[in-house]
Amino acid sequence: MGVVLEQIQTLAQRAVEIWLQGGWAMIALAVNSFILFVVGLNIWFGLRASGFKSMPEKKWRPWITDETKRKGAVGRLIRYVMDADNLKDMTVRFSELRSSEIAPFVRELRFMKRAVGTAPLLGLLGTVTGMLTTFKGLAGGSGGDQTMEQIAAGISEALVTTETGLVIALVGVFFQYRLQRQAEAYDAFLQHLECACAQHVYKRDQEAMPKGA
Repeated sequence: MGVVLEQIQTLAQRAVEIWLQGGWAMIALAVNSFILFVVGLNIWFGLRASGFKSMPEKKWRPWITDETKRKGAVGRLIRYVMDADNLKDMTVRFSELRSSEIAPFVRELRFMKRAVGTAPLLGLLGTVTGMLTTFKGLAGGSGGDQTMEQIAAGISEALVTTETGLVIALVGVFFQYRLQRQAEAYDAFLQHLECACAQHVYKRDQEAMPKGA
């Protein structure tokens, strides 16, 4: 256990050293990555809370006709739409559900995409500032140790920020892709649920119509 803690401490110290080498652009990258992954986690938790992934059709389809079995987030959705008086009212309710359930995920995924695209640009900005530091050392130095340290610091800043921006962007792209697929699956689930509920309401209305009407 002590060896593991020592290794973790060594890695943490090394990470801090690398972070400090990146200069002020690392602050912007940190803020960008924080926003990116906070938004992503918010989407992830929101999709998990919807409960659709753990709810097979054979389980929720009987809930359309049997209101006593409805439970959880999916049960609340079915209860809401099945309280509609007719097929037109149900269509309106499903439209409201898409506005309240899917639209927020779409907005957050769009914002997340912007944050992913910003990460490598911030890394490039750090590259430019690092190269400026390098050129400043070359122009103002006399070739001594102090000059070489300034040049090395500039090159280090340029490389660290570029690498950090690319790493954030790559991880963000895969994270966003995964969340995008889950959001699309949730939308497909709502469409399928709408078809199943609409079929039941249509059949119910047909049976309620007077004979020969």
